[in-house]
Amino acid sequence: MAKSEATSGTDVTTESEEMYLITVAMAVEDGQLDPVPVPHLAKAMAVSKVAANEMIKKLEARGLLTYTPYKGVRLTPDGDAVARVILRRRRLWALFLAEHLGLTPSAADAVACEFEHVTPADVAGRLAEFLGDPTVGPSGKPIPRDEGVSVSRSREIAVSEMAVGDSGIVIRGPHDAAIRSFLIEEGLGEGALVTLLAVGDDGGCLVTTPHGSVHLSGGLATSLVVNPVAA
Repeated sequence: MAKSEATSGTDVTTESEEMYLITVAMAVEDGQLDPVPVPHLAKAMAVSKVAANEMIKKLEARGLLTYTPYKGVRLTPDGDAVARVILRRRRLWALFLAEHLGLTPSAADAVACEFEHVTPADVAGRLAEFLGDPTVGPSGKPIPRDEGVSVSRSREIAVSEMAVGDSGIVIRGPHDAAIRSFLIEEGLGEGALVTLLAVGDDGGCLVTTPHGSVHLSGGLATSLVVNPVAA
């Protein structure tokens, strides 16, 4: 089992342990589950409930998780610290792969998952510096900071809820394939930066994207979800 530099106290975490921790962190981050039920964790990790319970006991004994029977698991401060380190590296790599090698956000994340456990702290620091110390990854999820800030839930709002002049990173859009294709062609795919320019009386929105200005109907503006970017 591969070892990682991400630590809690003096103990080194394994890749498998880190995957459990960041899976819990991402479930909470998405705003859906807290605590995270064991069946959800087992499904996300593609393991049996028995295997998940065994790892949970191990991580709880190390002070990285707490388990509440019939409810689920939460990260301890130490567990959150490990998850923060790994997620930071993962999203830095994903951003690099998306911006500089042209991978889609989902493909970049899949490759970055292979790098997150083996990237030394100094390399992660140089990568962040090279990218301009970004705060958001290519899929609109926050890049955890180095200064001890916990992994937090991303705020998700529809474009229609934005104030004129505000910007956000596209997280997701409608499920309809044709509409999704249109959005991608207009520069509104996942990870794109969008700024609201104006709102019409009918709820339609004029936005600007990396490809230029686009008019969205009221319904489309309501179904296009972004993670707001602080001014």
